Amino acid sequence: MASLPEEEEAFEHTLLVVREVSVFKIPPRTTSGGYKCGEWLQTDKIWTGRLRVVSCGDRCEIRLEDPGSGDLFAACFVLPGQRDSAVETVLDSSRYFVLRIEDGRGKHAFVGLGFGERNEAFDFNVALSDHEKYVKREQDKETGGEEADDSQIDIHPAVNRRLKVTEKCPASLFAIAQL
Repeated sequence: MASLPEEEEAFEHTLLVVREVSVFKIPPRTTSGGYKCGEWLQTDKIWTGRLRVVSCGDRCEIRLEDPGSGDLFAACFVLPGQRDSAVETVLDSSRYFVLRIEDGRGKHAFVGLGFGERNEAFDFNVALSDHEKYVKREQDKETGGEEADDSQIDIHPAVNRRLKVTEKCPASLFAIAQL
């Protein structure tokens, strides 16, 4: 029987599925400023298929798969704290990204990733952010939650701001209401 940590490592969560994305062969970055998808040609499109964002413990995988067979075309591994080196936004569009894909033998390449709809690209960003937050929460649990948790909202009792029956509305508020 497998031990508990091995079972957890094998457990995967699918965070997002996008039915159709495009992958482009991109030219090398000419400046340190970043990539521009306006420089990519439609003739440089090398693949179209399904994208899945999968959480595997503290690692996140962006899988580009054939929609019919499920065969893997390429994978981008996002390690904790290294999102910016694995997934880079382009300068001139919210629907395009640059992925650092790996072949599993130590070689890597940069490819362009394009979404057909802006909301799909937004969901992609949210899935990556949700995974980062999950990893941070898990790390905080392991360290005993020593750091302050800024994500918690301090809830105070509601304050009754209604006028009492004997009070009148200030003249300044009445003048504003007239506008």
